[in-house]
Amino acid sequence: MRLVDAPVLKAGNATEPWEAWLALGFARHSDATRLVERSHYGPLRVQKPLYPEGSDICHAIVVHPPGGVVGGDQLDIHACVGQQARAFITTPGAAKWYKANGRISRQSIHLNVGDAGALEWLPQETIFFDAADVQLDTTVELGSEASYLGSEILCFGRTASGERFSSGRVAQRTSIRLDGKLVWFEQGELIAGAATENPLGLAGKTVCATLIGVGKPLPSGAIQHLRESCSAGLSDTGSFGATQMKSVVVVRYLGDSSEVARQIMAAAWRTLRPFLIGREAIVPRIWNT
Repeated sequence: MRLVDAPVLKAGNATEPWEAWLALGFARHSDATRLVERSHYGPLRVQKPLYPEGSDICHAIVVHPPGGVVGGDQLDIHACVGQQARAFITTPGAAKWYKANGRISRQSIHLNVGDAGALEWLPQETIFFDAADVQLDTTVELGSEASYLGSEILCFGRTASGERFSSGRVAQRTSIRLDGKLVWFEQGELIAGAATENPLGLAGKTVCATLIGVGKPLPSGAIQHLRESCSAGLSDTGSFGATQMKSVVVVRYLGDSSEVARQIMAAAWRTLRPFLIGREAIVPRIWNT
């Protein structure tokens, strides 16, 4: 990979797809986590490190200047958090995946956390426009005694505009390893139509969300507290569940409201963060803009 200091402009036809990558490196220096690597190519950026809760945790906001992903675009994000370093990564707003136009859009995310390090990967929601064709691949490698909190909110169709996800495809794969051992793996392909309406798929709902926490097992009673915290924001039309499997906690939501999904994911994050990261939750200002 090569370092690019200025935006790379799309050449030729405006419909030509983007290829972009971003590589971030966080390291521990004394009592602070520093952003020590920030390489990029194409339209992916992190403008500057932020420290809203002190020097211990470095916050970074990943920006995709085009504002949306079209058919054929390929995004590749790497983040490496060193031993005992702590990083929090989010996005400034919803990601939009547009109509495929006959080409598949791809996003690959590779997250690596060193021994006793911690990473929170909490992007805002993702909106799939009708006829989008998308492949999402997330790989997380955690060292010994490392902690991870990651979430996603997926919205199928622009329901506020009356649009349904009536055609298109979204394929996903997520794998998480802790100290070299596979602790979480799932993959699936959702094709608009039967899969979105089937009770074993989206059951006619338009929004699904998942939060995964990995690290030391929760203490007795914590999972019940988690369920109570999340259910406070649940509407009558949605459902959620929370499950603990040794070092992994999974919270899921299925419904029709991205706002409810955000509330439930935020409640789960606020509850789990003290246990897994060792810090009380401080909501980033970017989430309120």
